[in-house]
Amino acid sequence: MVQRRFWINQVEKAWRRRSVVWLSGVRRAGKTFLSQSLADIEYFDCELPRVRRMMDDPEGFLKSARGKRIVLDEIHRLDHPSEILKIAADHYSDIRVLATGSSTLGASTRFRDTLAGRKAELWLTPMIMADLTDFDRPELHHRFLHGGLPPFFLARPLPESEFQEWMDAYWAKDIQELFRLERRRSFQKFAELLMAQSGGIFEATAFARPCEVSRTTISNYLAVLEATFVMHVLRPYSSRRSTEIVSAPKVYAFDTGFVCYHRGWHQLRPDDLGVLWEHFVLNELQAHGQSRELRYWRDKRGHEVDFIVASRGHAPVAIECKWSASDFDSTNLQAFRRRHPHGHNLVVANDVEHAFTRSYGDLLVRFVSVSGLIAAVMKKKQLLVSPKR
Repeated sequence: MVQRRFWINQVEKAWRRRSVVWLSGVRRAGKTFLSQSLADIEYFDCELPRVRRMMDDPEGFLKSARGKRIVLDEIHRLDHPSEILKIAADHYSDIRVLATGSSTLGASTRFRDTLAGRKAELWLTPMIMADLTDFDRPELHHRFLHGGLPPFFLARPLPESEFQEWMDAYWAKDIQELFRLERRRSFQKFAELLMAQSGGIFEATAFARPCEVSRTTISNYLAVLEATFVMHVLRPYSSRRSTEIVSAPKVYAFDTGFVCYHRGWHQLRPDDLGVLWEHFVLNELQAHGQSRELRYWRDKRGHEVDFIVASRGHAPVAIECKWSASDFDSTNLQAFRRRHPHGHNLVVANDVEHAFTRSYGDLLVRFVSVSGLIAAVMKKKQLLVSPKR
């Protein structure tokens, strides 16, 4: 069995913080596979009727599991999934519980409120760079085209029919169970259009006519897609200057394979790699940071910076994604720094093996690999060159 070492380590870290860990992620992201690969685990599949009957008496079940590490897979199939986790957290802290389930359950207000402060959360994203090493398949072109859901990634040839089957199952088993939307055709049309235009500026009005619904309904659909981790919405970073975009978000699909499928890409051209690399870098940042709080920046003259990492009390870190370091043009970063002069500037490129720094007038830019980006931004290591003031 392949050991997804990064994610196993994340589960172990989460268990050190809380006895109950909620592992979320989109359908077929590999939650069951990861759960079964943990050491010293007793595994329970809650889709099985006999397992659900065992959970009818939560206290009796938990008493029999004292001192163990257990997985409750597909826990959303239980009638009261939050009840057994609440009891475990409050009264059986010697048990380590890993609960997995549909991302829609994590979007449920009732589920969040009941377990607030009682669980650690871990979001299993599509496959990251560390996973490619674990699967002994480091080819990024393959990862881009097939996507980062393990069954799709491992399939040969390209599993085109499975992308649509995934969307159908997402509607039937995720959306209908929690949100109960009525217009399947309109919702799926909207999702398909977003996948095809992934990474672009979002304007609800542009989708209303082709999807045959109102602008308000389009905004509601986007909120559902975001809540279930199928779309990632990046809000603009600004100081509310009249020259900056302050409200229009950018929307990214959760996986490169779905982007390629909905754009009709069967083979990748050199011009396709830049946008897919941008999606891949976003996925790395989200996986390591376990956060969706990234921003982007754009002014009304069209200058744009891919990602902005901004936290209270700290200068913004500007990140540009380039498939090749030679593709970088400093114009956009210089425009950003004229308005926001303090902070680090990073270019993450596929062909950078060893980090280096270049000066563009008063602008210092650090060129890094994906691993260098994560070290600099997420792990807070001092790998950045202090920018000129």
